[in-house]
This record gives sequence, C-alpha cells and structure tokens, in this order.
Amino acid sequence: MPSFKHTVKHALLSLSLLSISAAALAAGAPIKAVTDATFPPMEFTENQKMTGFDIELTEAIAHKLGRSVQWTNVDFKGLIPSLTAGRADIAVSAIYITPERQKVVNFTKPYMAGGLVTLVKEGNNTIKSADDLKGKKVSVQTGTKSVEWLHTHIPEAQTVEVEKNQQMFNLVSIGRVDAAVTGKPAAFQYARTRGGVKVLPGSLTSEEYGIAVRKDETSLVADINNALDQLKADGTYKQLVDKWFPVSAK
Repeated sequence: MPSFKHTVKHALLSLSLLSISAAALAAGAPIKAVTDATFPPMEFTENQKMTGFDIELTEAIAHKLGRSVQWTNVDFKGLIPSLTAGRADIAVSAIYITPERQKVVNFTKPYMAGGLVTLVKEGNNTIKSADDLKGKKVSVQTGTKSVEWLHTHIPEAQTVEVEKNQQMFNLVSIGRVDAAVTGKPAAFQYARTRGGVKVLPGSLTSEEYGIAVRKDETSLVADINNALDQLKADGTYKQLVDKWFPVSAK
C-alpha cells in the first residue's frame, strides 16, 4: 500500500503535468480574431475568403507564434464588445488606438499610421476642406472614429450613418450624400479601383492603427509586439505594405 508521502508526491506530479499540458495547449491554440471584412485593402472578402493587409499581417504574426487564426466576421460596432464579452481574443480591423477604447481593451504597439480623409465625387468643387462639410450630407460607418470626429468638429454636417463600409462609399457614388469621411487606406482603394470619386488633399486627423486585445490577455500583447518586431526585421512587413499599398495610395 503506497505511503501518504508517496500519494501526495504522485498527486503533485500529476497536477504539474496537467498544468504543463494546459499551458502547452494554450500556446498552440488558435487565436480567436474578429474583423469587419468590408474595408479594402485592410480587410475584405474575395472569392468567399477573407484577405487584405490586416488579414495577412495577423496570419504572419500567428505563424511567428506557432498558432493559427480563427476568424469571425462581425460589424465594426461589434468588434470591441466581442472582446469584452470574451468571445474573441483580438480584434483586427483598421482600429484606431483611442483613449476611450483603451479603457476597455488593451492595444498592441501601433502597426500603421492612418487618419481620416474626405471622399467626394469627381467634379465636386464645392467641398475643398473640412469647413465645406458644414450643412452637407456626409456618410459615415456606425461605430467608427468618423462619427465622433464629425459630431465634435463639424456638428453642422448632416451625418448619414450606415452599417457597412461599402454602403458609405456607394452613397457618394450615386449622389445620395455629398461626401464620406473614412480612413485613408480604404478611401484611396475605392477611388483607385472604382473611379468617379476623389480623395481631398490632406488628412482630417493623424492617428494610428493597433490590434485590440482582450484585457485579460496581457501576455498576448507582448507576444504580438515581439512578432511584429520580427516581421519588420525580416522584411515580411515591408512586403505586405508594398503589396497592399501602391505608392500612389500612400
């Protein structure tokens, strides 16, 4: 019959092995990520598959960490709630790092500079600056920085909020609104690929994109930051930038 001392030793060893196994499993477990894949070239769906700069960058980060990514497509306004509710580990969707968001989620180091710009139809010469948006109909995507910026800086603008990024651009193209205020990458992408619209010179804001991480995933922030450093050092980051952002769009 085993002694009490032997039994305790065996139990402690079993718990130690279980702990190691759990840690190893967590290290290789898929990263649960949410995105709003309607914002080319950052994230969008093509041939029923998510693609774009954010998607490929996140996949490259996960590869460095020896993990895979489990993507879920949600509306932009649902990205942060997905993290706070514990349904996802990270949110990657051209998300600006803001003090308000930092209250409820953590952010990695910035991975790209962004900024809001104004998009209008070709031939529209009545809107040349932010002041010209006063009294005009301006489309914005619900839950984005654009909404807050317009309400704060151009309260006289008539904001038209839509759920999807594509709807926001379409309203400009068909003349239902006078302009759209959105992130620089998507605005240039739409103008370049669809035509009939133009991006006004200069940015309305100067901000940075970060990967939002659930508050209780503190070690994941450090892991992602380290992976980002590696991707920049080995040239992978530059390859992705060159692929998704032609010189004319920068």
